[in-house]
Amino acid sequence: MKPLIAAALLLATGAASAFDRQSWLDDYAFLKTALEQRYANLAWFASPQGGLNLPAIDKRTRRLLETAEDDDMAKAALTAFVGGFHDGHFSPAGGALQPKIARPLTLPAVDYSKLGAMQACAALGYAPFRSVAFSLPFESLPGTVLEADGLARAFRAGVVTAPDGTRLGIVRIARFREQDSSPNSCMEAWGERQADGAMSEADVAPVRSAASAAWMQTLAAQLRHFREQKVAAVIVDVGGNSGGNDTGDWAARLFTANDVHSARLMMSAAPLAAQYFDEQLAQLRAAQKEKDATPEARAMLEQSIAAFEARKAGIAARHCDLSWVWTEQRPWQPQGCSRLIDAGYASGQAAYLPPKSFGNQTIASSIYWAAGVDGLRGAWNGPAYVLTDSGTASSAEMFAALMHDAVGARTVGRATAGDGCGFMADVPPVELPRSRLRYRVPNCVRLRADDGNEVAGVKPDLPVLPAEGENDRARAYRLLDMVAADLRARPAAAAAAKP
Repeated sequence: MKPLIAAALLLATGAASAFDRQSWLDDYAFLKTALEQRYANLAWFASPQGGLNLPAIDKRTRRLLETAEDDDMAKAALTAFVGGFHDGHFSPAGGALQPKIARPLTLPAVDYSKLGAMQACAALGYAPFRSVAFSLPFESLPGTVLEADGLARAFRAGVVTAPDGTRLGIVRIARFREQDSSPNSCMEAWGERQADGAMSEADVAPVRSAASAAWMQTLAAQLRHFREQKVAAVIVDVGGNSGGNDTGDWAARLFTANDVHSARLMMSAAPLAAQYFDEQLAQLRAAQKEKDATPEARAMLEQSIAAFEARKAGIAARHCDLSWVWTEQRPWQPQGCSRLIDAGYASGQAAYLPPKSFGNQTIASSIYWAAGVDGLRGAWNGPAYVLTDSGTASSAEMFAALMHDAVGARTVGRATAGDGCGFMADVPPVELPRSRLRYRVPNCVRLRADDGNEVAGVKPDLPVLPAEGENDRARAYRLLDMVAADLRARPAAAAAAKP
């Protein structure tokens, strides 16, 4: 027995010596420094408005690391630290990478000219990845007439009837990424393409553009149909919508004929911001080559270029020591010591341009990305409600916030996830030098109308929380009752709802 005991003691000693606590503490210090330099939401979460106590979170994490007994416990401490921010964009980026492959396989490029519409669109990522069903089972309620199933067309939609008989239009946006909806729009665009020889993914850009336009046109057509049916209001369901792309900003224009100004955008004052600014400058300079540009257009392009050049030159001036966040709280001041720099708006350099500005779509879109939906603005122009829940995130939160702040829509349901802007520059994750753990670190901030950070989430004007003994079907019916009651209580909304 003695040799076995000795062997066990040697194994235990070896396991203990394999755990290097200092390496984990060094990794944690590295991560905090990276956040100070790159995390766009750090100053927000270090403020009383941010709702966190970063000094307490830091003390807890250091205590857990200092008392950890093995790598699993140390890793759990870092996992708890990251999770404590409750920011879905600040998250692990998968496991540690394996060493670079010495002799990687040569991957042939896709020749899209040899593919049929179905396979080509599948290869381009067009497929209904998200559930097309409403986030609450409105389909099962009495008086519901389903007009689109969300499969043959991009959006599930129909007319629902509240308990008091009020007829409401409802449209489901499962995700703000047209590829994740019905692939039919891509397949239709594919049939209209002009193939001449081999086609790479870059060559199918017109197909993507046409499919994106069809996605918006389908939504606009549904909203116009609601107007024809004289529904009292429209509910747009973004429950469980995890985000997507800039269509979350553009789509809000379809719900009102009034001017919609996009949210202010800020970015981390780091080299990654220069990357984003360079992308905008390249787009603006390309637009300068348009031969039919009016003097007004050229002047606006020059002003936009000057603005982005000034921002790029001013990145270093926005640097400051953010290490204070681990020891104290300071009021949220995006223009103060936040390491944030102005980046224009969520729609580009301009928050708004009048429809058909400059008589040139290319120029207008380079300055104001949402110009692409000029012809669809105001497809609906009555009362609107945005249905959200804890799965509503990222660009879906941008949509909900813009609908509330700029369109005047009411939010109903549950608070959104609180993921905020996320990423405006595609940069590698932060990799810790010893553990090789990797984390995605958000690099942008969208500001609300009150200068708050969208990462705080969008709170519902009309909270509809689950009640004891109530199933989802009953909650859906109660939600319709609350919307109808809210309409009755709002004279302006009631007047707008009349045919």
